[in-house]
Amino acid sequence: MAENDHEPQAIRAEALESLLIEKGLLTADAIDDVIVRYSERVGPMNGASVVARAWSDPEFRSRLLEDGTSAIKEFSFEGGQVEKLVVVENTEKVHNAIVCTLCSCYPWAVLGLPPKWYKDPQYRSRIVSEPRTVLKEMGLDLPADVEIRIWDSSAEVRYMVLPRQPELSIGKSDEELAQLVTRNSMIGVESL
Repeated sequence: MAENDHEPQAIRAEALESLLIEKGLLTADAIDDVIVRYSERVGPMNGASVVARAWSDPEFRSRLLEDGTSAIKEFSFEGGQVEKLVVVENTEKVHNAIVCTLCSCYPWAVLGLPPKWYKDPQYRSRIVSEPRTVLKEMGLDLPADVEIRIWDSSAEVRYMVLPRQPELSIGKSDEELAQLVTRNSMIGVESL
């Protein structure tokens, strides 16, 4: 049994799943299809592919930063919340992070399911009012001369961070590059 199986949320989810199947409202196959969809076809690996391509293809990088929505169309990702995707780039002097202060708007097709902390009211308010402190608490201690920009997603616009490419990864294949990219780096709360 997995470590999280005894958490209240896991117990409730399992009970709800059993009840819905028992009542004939869902099938186990339908639930498995959703799990596969969000773990294999919609998720951080999609965003990682986009980042890897941007790191290795300067022309694609330019298009991605100019119009994220159009640039990612060629990937044919499933899932939503990318109808108006804006990609912001981390540099040596500017670090970007994303939030949705009103709810939890988030580009699911490229980042997968939002982490629990992303939806937490504490993160949503504190990342705006004290971003350097919040990032440090999350393990990202940025130098004082790095400007931090916070991008507030909404129902109209979703954001994704293009993390800085690690120096030692230059020249690697897109597949190798994608393995380096994390969901949290594309939210901007982690560097690579």
